Order: sequence, then structure tokens, then C-alpha cells
Amino acid sequence: MDIMSAREAADKWGISQRRVAVLCSEGRIDQAQLVGNSWIMPATAEKPVDARSIRHIPPAGGRARPFLKWAGGKGQLLSEIEKYYPFVDGKITKYAEPFVGGGSVLFDILGKYRLDAVYISDTNPDLVNAYVVVQNEVNKLIDLLMQMQEDYVPMGTENRRSYYIRKRERFNERKICSDTSASPERAALFIFLNKTCFNGLYRVNRKGQFNVPMGAYKKPPICDDINLRAVSEKLQGVKIFCGDYRKSADFIDKDTFVYFDPPYRPLSETASFTAYTEDVFDDERQIELANFVLEMDKTGAHIVVSNSDPKNTNPDDNFFDNIYSGRHIKRVEATRMINSKSTDRGKIKELLISNFRR
Repeated sequence: MDIMSAREAADKWGISQRRVAVLCSEGRIDQAQLVGNSWIMPATAEKPVDARSIRHIPPAGGRARPFLKWAGGKGQLLSEIEKYYPFVDGKITKYAEPFVGGGSVLFDILGKYRLDAVYISDTNPDLVNAYVVVQNEVNKLIDLLMQMQEDYVPMGTENRRSYYIRKRERFNERKICSDTSASPERAALFIFLNKTCFNGLYRVNRKGQFNVPMGAYKKPPICDDINLRAVSEKLQGVKIFCGDYRKSADFIDKDTFVYFDPPYRPLSETASFTAYTEDVFDDERQIELANFVLEMDKTGAHIVVSNSDPKNTNPDDNFFDNIYSGRHIKRVEATRMINSKSTDRGKIKELLISNFRR
């Protein structure tokens, strides 16, 4: 009888050698034997069906949460933002989020309402690719992430660092290729880096390469397969685009609730982390967005915009009060979580700007 090793089986089946050993120890590979410290099995052995995937399929309608950590995520402001949801009377049947980011508001709305159409977009191609892959190829994505989790979590710090750097280099290689087709591998690398890098930051250098160092998490949740399946279910039918917020103009009409969550205006000259892609969203672009909001207002859409409140650091700074003159501006309390100095994290005010009274 021809035999193969666990390493040969791993290569044949596209999984890690550690996963093959687990399958053997669980008795799920017929005639597998432990010889010394190594597993061997018939060369004709077939890869078992992944019981993890079957066991973790959630019931229809399972609650979906953001599958990424994302700077500026709106989880802590949901209780304020949801006060603006205009879906109760059934007249507003569409939702658009042109700066989707981590999608806290998106998944909150998808979990509470049945809508006729949903539109999301972002200028970050790797973020958009991740959404598309979760929507259409979640099983393959889960397999890739599960293997990364099984490889990475048991490692010591130095081996983890080497593994992390290799994955980061691979991610940057794929990014340089500018492949615009949906890529499960690139999505898996993106999610892996997001879950294991410092503070969950997405930052690129002048060459457009991701350069965030490894974080110090003991057991990062690299593959939350239950939530990924729930997210995939909720994303079915959602229109996903990579590009500028202006593309949403063709979707927005009087039946639409629109939430704009652009990169926030820095509260100081040194707070320059405003771009999650190579582009910088400066004051000129904030003004352009305000003008676009004014144009979309004419469609009859219900619109909410969030941003930082410059009055946190300068009580005389009326930048947003001026560019959104005539809109309803509410100042709400939030917690600054992304900052290199822990002393600069804490309670601040943020803005919720709307074209209607809640």
C-alpha cells in the first residue's frame, strides 16, 4: 500500500500540517497511524469534510457584527446614530453608506430592517475586496483564515513576528500587482493583518505599502467563522463598490437614508492620521463633501454626516458650522480610542449633522 506523510497530505489538501495531525488524532482519516512522532496514511486517503464549518453555520437571520477592527468605528455611537434611522414608517426603503469602513452602522441596520436596496462603497480597494469576498466566497475565506489561526496562535513571540512579516510582505506583493478581481487570499491576508497588527490600524507608507507592526495580542480572533457566515448572509444583495463617494449619486433618491462617515478632520496639527488609503482627506475635500451633501439634499434623501468637533481644541473653530450652515448639528460624546499616546485617549465631542430633525 502506498503511503503519504502528514506533510504530503497537507500539500495535497491545501491545509496546514498541524491541521492534518489534528484530523488524524481525531480518527477522521481512515487507516492513519502514528509512527514515532509523525503521522502516515494511505496515499489514497481523502480530505475529511470540515466539521468546523458544518457545526458553525448559524441560523438564518443571525446577528452580524463588523468583521474588522477599524479606526473611527461607530460602535460606541450607535445609540446616538440610530435615533436618526427613518425606516419605521416604511417610506424610506433604501440605505447608502459611501464611507463604509468597518460597517458598524451598516450591520446594525441590516440586523434590524428589511430594505429594498443597500449600497456601500469605500476608496480602500483591500477593504472593498474583503467585503466582496465575504459576500461571495466566505467558505474559502474561512478555510484560509482558519489555517492562519492554527499556524499563528500556538507560536512564540519571535516566530509570530517572523510569520507576521512574511504575511505582510505577501499582502504588499499582491497590492503592488493592483489586481482588481476579487481575491480570497488577499482578503484573508487583510483580515489576518487587521486582527494581529498594532491597534488594528490600517496605515500605508508613501509607496502605498502596509507598514503597521505586529500587535501584542495573546490569542487574536483571526477566524470568527460564525460571524463571517452571518455577515455573508446579511451582505447578500448589497451593492458593493470601490470608489469615490460621488458614485453614490446614481443610487440616492427620496427613498434613501444616507450615512456619510468620512475620514475625520484632525483636531490638531500633529493629529495627522486622517487617511486609510494613500489619499488625504483635507479641508478642501471636506468642503467638497459638504457641497455634495447639499446636492443630495435636493433629492429628498434623509442624510446624516459624522465628523470630529474642532471645538474640542479650539472653541472659536467654526469650520463645520460654516460649511454645513443650515443643517442640524448635534454634538455628542465619544471616546477617542486610536492614539499613540494613552494620555490622549478619552472623552471628546463629535458631530452628527443631518438635513432633518430626528
